[in-house]
Amino acid sequence: MDMRRFGLSLTLILGLWPSLGWAQPRDIVVFAAASLKNVLDEAVAAFETETDHDVVVSFGGSSALARQIQQGAPADIFISANVLWMEALQGDGLILPESRTVLAGNRLVLVGLDGDPVDLQDPGALSARLAPDDRLAMALVDAVPAGIYGKTALQNLGLWSGIVPFVAQTGNVRAALRLVSLGEARMGVVYATDAHIDSTVTVLATFPASSHPPIRYPAALTAERTHPDALAFLRFLRGAQGQTLFARYGFLTGIAE
Repeated sequence: MDMRRFGLSLTLILGLWPSLGWAQPRDIVVFAAASLKNVLDEAVAAFETETDHDVVVSFGGSSALARQIQQGAPADIFISANVLWMEALQGDGLILPESRTVLAGNRLVLVGLDGDPVDLQDPGALSARLAPDDRLAMALVDAVPAGIYGKTALQNLGLWSGIVPFVAQTGNVRAALRLVSLGEARMGVVYATDAHIDSTVTVLATFPASSHPPIRYPAALTAERTHPDALAFLRFLRGAQGQTLFARYGFLTGIAE
């Protein structure tokens, strides 16, 4: 082989280096529901300090993240805000069923900027608080878990038909919270943990647990994971230190699959 051809071959090999798996292991990549941002930010910092592994978390609506994984996005761990999207990925063979666990639970609340409680058992109470130009912020009611839970709860309480014209849908629950916090929506349906971390909003009512399916955060390794220590981070979140952090941020802990 002449030197010119040798140089070309070496260039091609070096160009393929990452795809051949010779690069150093990358960060542990986690796709997680937006409502987990604060607790996972702290959990990641603690895990990185203890292990020297780097973790990168992509937050968003569970539906959007699940679809990204279905389309081949590289992730080591998926944490959803409901069981249905985890079931969808499992049905596609995209997560490892034996790694599935439930990290925490949550509650659903109605928030606003004023402090006047709303009686959710009164069919006209919520719509009576909304002027024609007011908005009720919710995550996407047919795709994002918080929106699905919220719509189901409002339907079961006989409130949905009266407030449909006021609903402003957002891509994830944190965006809905932000609309209320900024005064762009009169009220919003979010998780209790979202209200817990935003001092500008007030909880006006807590939805009865019986009005919607249990709110759970299932987590699992993806079938295409590439980081050898992804399971260690999942175990950390499920372990005593991780569960303490979830409880501190207002999540329900000690929940079985």
